[in-house]
Amino acid sequence: MTDLFHEIPDNPVPEGATGGNFAAHDGKRLRYALFRAKSRPFKGTVVLLPGRNECIEKYFETISDLGARGYAVATFDWRGQGASQRLLRDGHRGYVKSFDHYVRDLEEFFQHIVLPDCRGPFFMLAHSSGALIAMLSAPSMVNRVQRMVLLTPFLSVAGAPLSMKWIKRIGTALCWMGLGRLYAAWGPRPREGTPFALNKLTSDERRHRRNTLIYETFPELSVGGPTVAWLRAAAKASEKVRDPAFIAALKVPMLIVTAGADEVVSTRDVEDFVARTRAASLLTIDGARHELLQEADIYREQVLAAFEAFVPGTLAPVE
Repeated sequence: MTDLFHEIPDNPVPEGATGGNFAAHDGKRLRYALFRAKSRPFKGTVVLLPGRNECIEKYFETISDLGARGYAVATFDWRGQGASQRLLRDGHRGYVKSFDHYVRDLEEFFQHIVLPDCRGPFFMLAHSSGALIAMLSAPSMVNRVQRMVLLTPFLSVAGAPLSMKWIKRIGTALCWMGLGRLYAAWGPRPREGTPFALNKLTSDERRHRRNTLIYETFPELSVGGPTVAWLRAAAKASEKVRDPAFIAALKVPMLIVTAGADEVVSTRDVEDFVARTRAASLLTIDGARHELLQEADIYREQVLAAFEAFVPGTLAPVE
């Protein structure tokens, strides 16, 4: 599997990794990976959903941690990022027409990979925009996924001067004018990553350096800033999951974890969502930044402990 996954000395491929590619509903090629549990009793399979501009390799450490706790892991790269098929000629532009495409990709992943090749019970662990996709998919996951743990869901941008409703309106106008493929923020990814002192994602220098080196060594895995179309699609998705009728239909139990020092997504909007959602409960990790699974051990261990406490519920472990 060395030709499928990429490793650096500080980020080896977890032992026993398998994977390949599967076809999305529209024929796009999506890379996936499966990892066996490394301890007993076997507790189930975690469907791990990364955020924007993330790839399977960035979660090798988390995958190993889950494996050591008795969980298998199934994950894949979203369309347009990681080693999945890019959607534009300039593949570094963060682009998607609609988050509904992501939801359908997740459905295909379950149908063709997770259900036939993995053992239940199934749980979902998702980060940022991946958590937003998990929310969108929740109505179709009622009889599949026992519980969801959603980390720093991307419902709105922290400190943004415009609401997501206005971002959607402006993005719609720009897309109508044929400008949807332009960068909405940040532009192309630089050859060198953001210096640790300037980053808003983690307070852990070692993990920041490791993640930066992954993309510097394998730039084909990276993505630059989001396009107008991507941001418009995210705004529409956020509006949908916050609709009272959608919230009332949510049945899968959710633990939503926010970061107390998050400067990327609005924690207040996440708190408001949880307050209106009977299926959701909230945990805040004080002092942590946005990428909870890439954070310092003092924060990261709290996330993993909360995951283990919440996920089994009343289910008996599967031997």
